[in-house]
This record gives sequence, structure tokens and C-alpha cells, in this order.
Amino acid sequence: MCSTRFGTHAGGASPRRQAVVLDGPRTFRLVEHTPRQPGPGEAQVRVHAVGICGSDRELYLGHRAAPYVRYPITPGHEWSGTVIAVGEGASASLIGRKVVGEGLRNCETCAPCRDGETNLCTAGYEETGFTRPGAMAPTLALPARLLHTLPPDADLTAAALLEPAACAAAAVLKACPLPGSRVAVIGSGALGLLATQLLGAFSPSELMVVATSPDRADLSRRFGATAYRTWDHASGLTGFDLVIDAAGATSTARAATSMLRPGGRLVLAGTPVHGAEELDPAHVVARQLSIGTAFGASSGAWAYAVRAFSAARLTPLELLTHQLGIDEFERAMELAGADDPHVGRVLLHP
Repeated sequence: MCSTRFGTHAGGASPRRQAVVLDGPRTFRLVEHTPRQPGPGEAQVRVHAVGICGSDRELYLGHRAAPYVRYPITPGHEWSGTVIAVGEGASASLIGRKVVGEGLRNCETCAPCRDGETNLCTAGYEETGFTRPGAMAPTLALPARLLHTLPPDADLTAAALLEPAACAAAAVLKACPLPGSRVAVIGSGALGLLATQLLGAFSPSELMVVATSPDRADLSRRFGATAYRTWDHASGLTGFDLVIDAAGATSTARAATSMLRPGGRLVLAGTPVHGAEELDPAHVVARQLSIGTAFGASSGAWAYAVRAFSAARLTPLELLTHQLGIDEFERAMELAGADDPHVGRVLLHP
């Protein structure tokens, strides 16, 4: 169910020349886009598509914490495109290459960055689409070192979904799955299904998806799940070697600990809701459970996701249900907030 619509603006202005600017919560405008030429070490990208996730909706509604937003802002941190120019010091070989790019502006020199945890950079938060101009515009300029190149025949529409894939890759890398393991993923959203597909490459003996809606069962199986349960039929699920909680709902982390065998591993991915049920330390310690977390994606997780995508081991296009023109930004925000299992990822085309 992929709806493709490209609208036009009053006065005949082409949507290819428009950018979204959020002046504040629920206050946006479409403005004439003036491309910014790339500075030293930067690349200028012609944006093909930009995805919308829960963080973008938080930005739109004004629910994002003050240190993590800077209005006015052009949103858009999930995107794909083609390099059309580079600044001094950036490789000219990038010109004409299809690319995706990391959103977090890491410093490369602090201790976490040197350890490879670029998503934990201590230099201060800066991110494309939240504090720096994002991709809901025809072009985007950003540091060339944040780009990941794609094969010449890459589908740029599918590639626009690689940002959540990188976050899923971070969770899988933290999980250290082993062949033959019994694995469960909680959540059938983009993060959960992309993690499921990546986990399938490790040949688990069982790959269960546990989620809320029965409508996601077929899609989960197409992403590699060998079984699917809704929570009302999930009692008695135990003995898993590994569980990834990609839902972050009120009770999912606590439920995950009961699904694990003694000595099993739990990875909490994404951003849990406030007020989630607390884990029982006595239960965790007595059963010697290992708990890890994954928040965002390091450069290494990005590289892993891009390699899997380039090798056709990661195929996120089925997550896409709506493609809209940039002038339908408000409708895209409504779709992203719809509690509808038939609404998946939404893309805008600047």
C-alpha cells in the first residue's frame, strides 16, 4: 500500500524549490529554498527522499526537550540523495555518488568517539534536522565525513529508510547473536522489523516477533520471523537466549526478562516511555541476565546497515506505505501520529 502523490503550490511554484521551516510547535511554513554551498570539508546533496519518525513528530508538536531542538529549523534526519558538490578538502570522488548520512555531528576526538561510540560524543549535542538544517529541502549541506556511499544501482527510495536500520543495527551489534539461538524481538514497528531482518542473517533456530497488532504478522514473517505472537497470546513464552525490546512500551522491558532463559541477554533499543515498569534487580541477578542498551547509531552501526543494504540482506522498502510531496508536510505529520497498523513509514520528496 504505497500512496504516491506530489502536490503543487499556489501560484505555480514547483515543490522541488520548497523547504519546510518549523518556526515553533505546530507552526510551519514552506519557503523558497536557497541552496547553501558546501564549506570546507562539506558536501552538498540533492535530496531524493526524507523519512518521518516519532522524533520528527515530537519536534512538530513541541514535545522535544529544549537542549535537543533549535527553532526555527528545517526538519529531516532520515534521508537519501546524491552528492552534487563538495567543498575544499572533501573528496571530489563523492560527486555523483548516491549517499545517506549520519545525523549526529560527532567530534571524532573525545574518548567515546575514539572508542567508536560516536553516538555518545561528549562535545555537545548537534544533529541534522533538530539543531542543524535538515533534509526537508531540495538540497542539504553537511560534513562529508558523515556520508556513507551506496552502490550506483541503489534504490534511493529504499535507502531513505537506512537511518532506522542503523539504529536496529546498533541493537543487533550490542546483542552479539549466535547461530542456533532462540531469539525474540518485541515490537513490529520499523526498528523491530529491521532488527528482525538483521538477526535472521545469524541463522537463529527461532526468531519470534511479539507485538500488539495481529495485522503485522505477515509483514513480520516477510522480514524473517519464524513465529509471531500478540501479547494476549504470549503467556508461556520463555527460554529465549536473546530478546531485543524495540518497542519501549510501559511493560515490555519487564516482560522481556521473563522471556529469557537463565543467563540470557536483553537489549533495550530506542527510547523507552517515561514511567515504564521497573526491572526487578533480584530477578535479574538471580537469573544472571545480561542487559545492554542501544540508543541511536554509531558510525560503525551505520556502516554495518549500509553494507547489509548494499548486499541486499536488508530490504526496508516494504516498510514504506506513503510517499508525499513536500507541500503535504502537515498530512505527513498526521499520518506519522496515526494509531493505524496499516500506516508504516512515510516519505516526503522535496
